[in-house]
Amino acid sequence: MSRVALVTGGSRGIGAAISQKLASEGYKVAATFAGNEEKAAAFTAETGIKTYKWDVADYEACAAGIAQVEADLGSVDVLVNNAGITRDAPFHKMSPQQWSDVMNTNLSGVFNMTHPLWPGMRERKFGRVITISSINGQKGQFAQANYAAAKAGDIGFTKALAQEGARAGITVNVICPGYINTEMMSTIPEKVMDEVILPQIPVGRLGEPEEIARCVAFLASDEAAFITGSTITANGGQYMT
Repeated sequence: MSRVALVTGGSRGIGAAISQKLASEGYKVAATFAGNEEKAAAFTAETGIKTYKWDVADYEACAAGIAQVEADLGSVDVLVNNAGITRDAPFHKMSPQQWSDVMNTNLSGVFNMTHPLWPGMRERKFGRVITISSINGQKGQFAQANYAAAKAGDIGFTKALAQEGARAGITVNVICPGYINTEMMSTIPEKVMDEVILPQIPVGRLGEPEEIARCVAFLASDEAAFITGSTITANGGQYMT
């Protein structure tokens, strides 16, 4: 029986590439989305990957959604915490709502998704928890105190939980992408891209979503069983740790 993978924010951008890569590797994949039903339906029609709607910032919604996925596909073996939002503002202009929205989705959302799945993974003595953080969680970024704090928190969460899961056959790892060629990046003016962003990246280009997806597929595999608590930095050399 093929393993089951659950990818949050899995119908668009990096998440869509991850969902499709895992499906191509033989996983039964469920992808969550928070709002855009039309794009989620189009993604399912194109790929055959079933999508589920809930907000990862809501613990009860996560628990109910996970229960539905497991009823449909079976016990979740691989969790990819990919869902995330930005609410950028210089700190002196940042509202408490902008802070809490980002923290609730990007950090608490990782807890909300992982916590209901953890007992089953421990009982089955197998699990993969892979969280998508960010280069900005490693180095910080102007006007992203909320986002950088949440993404740095994802790294700390990973390192702590990896120690708890190791003897139970559960690996917990985090990937920190740099600038990736997604719909979000297409809104950046060409001049800013050519003169500000690309010169910061030694390889001279944006990353592709599929490159992050390949990292996820490896970490989810049996071949990566000895890798846990690790941070995979995928940013074209922009920030080296």
